[in-house]
Amino acid sequence: MKASTLRAWSWVHKWSSLVSTLFLLMLCVTGLPLVFTHEIEEAAMHQLWTPAHPDGPRLSLDQVLATALARKPGEVAAFMSFDEDRPVVNVTTVTPGKSGYGFQPIDQTSGDPAPSVAGHPVMEFLLQLHTDMFLGLPGMLFLGAMGLLLVVALVSGVVLYAPFMRRLPFGAVRASKAARTRWLDYHNLLGAVTAAWLLVVGLTGVVNTLATPILAYWKDTALKELTTAYDKPAPMGERSSLQAAVERARLALPGKQLQFVAFPGSAYSTDHHYAVFFHGDTPLTAHLTTPALIDARTGALSAVAPTPWYVAALSLSQPLHFGDYGGLPLKILWALLDLATIVILGSGIYLWLVKRGTLT
Repeated sequence: MKASTLRAWSWVHKWSSLVSTLFLLMLCVTGLPLVFTHEIEEAAMHQLWTPAHPDGPRLSLDQVLATALARKPGEVAAFMSFDEDRPVVNVTTVTPGKSGYGFQPIDQTSGDPAPSVAGHPVMEFLLQLHTDMFLGLPGMLFLGAMGLLLVVALVSGVVLYAPFMRRLPFGAVRASKAARTRWLDYHNLLGAVTAAWLLVVGLTGVVNTLATPILAYWKDTALKELTTAYDKPAPMGERSSLQAAVERARLALPGKQLQFVAFPGSAYSTDHHYAVFFHGDTPLTAHLTTPALIDARTGALSAVAPTPWYVAALSLSQPLHFGDYGGLPLKILWALLDLATIVILGSGIYLWLVKRGTLT
C-alpha cells in the first residue's frame, strides 16, 4: 500500500472513530443491560399471580377494550397484544395529538388489572436513551448516522490492520513495550476479533433507526390502495367488532400464532383497518409477521398483506441487534462482545489523547 493511500485510510479511520466514539460508548453502555431486558424485567417485576377465574369463560376482546378505555378516558387504543402463557391481554393507549403510550395488562377472565411482566421504568429509560436520546425521529436518524460512521471506522480499521500485521504475528501483544504500544495492540486485536460482530450490530442498528420512515413508506405504498375507498378515518362509533375481526383474520392465516392487533391510525395500520398480526413458531419465523387487514367499518377481510423485504429486514434486525435469537447463551456472547467493544472505544480515545500529548 502506498504511503499516501495509507495516510488517507488513517485519516478516515481517525475521524470516523473520533466523531462517533462518545455516542457509540453510550450505545454500548446502555445496550449491555438491554441485551438482558427480558431476564431483568422478569426478575424485577415478576409477581406470583393467578387469574381471577382460571377455569371460567374469558371476556371478548371488545369487552377487554371497553374496560381499558373506561380506565383511560380521553385516550384511544393503539395496540393490543397477548401473553402466551397467561390469560392476559395488554392494551396500549395513546392520547390523540400527544406522544407517549399507556400500557394496561388486563385479566381476560375478569377484566381486573393484571401484573405487568414488562416495561420496568429503568429499562424503559435505557431503551429510550439507546433508541433516540429522547429526541424522537431526529435522534434516531442521528444515531443511525453514528452507526454508519462505525461501519466506516470498521472497514478502514481492517484495511489498516492488514499491512500492520505483516510485521507481527496475528494477535501479538507487545507486553514489554510502553503502555501506548500495548494498548495499540489490544485495540487492534479486539477490533479484528469483533469486526464481524460489530458490523452486524452496527448495520442492524442503522436499520432500526429507520423504523419510522420504513413503516411510513410501507403505509404510503403497499397499503395505499386499500385506503382509496375512504375519504376519512374510521371513527370509534362506526367500528365493527374487534373480536370478530380477529376471528376473521385467523381464518385468513391458519396455522399461525396471533401476536398483536394494530388499531386504525396507529403506526402499523391504516386509518381504516384493524391490522391483525400473526407470526410463526420457530426462532426465526417468530420475528417474521404477516398482517391480515380487516375493514374497521364492515369487519370484512380487505387483504393479507405480504411483508415487503424492507419491513422483513426491520423485523429481523430488531432482535438480532440485541442477540435475541438463541436464548441466554447467545445473549451472554453478545454481552461479552459488547464489553470488548467498550474496551476498543476507550482505548481508541486513550491512544488519540496520548498521540496529541494530552496524556503521557
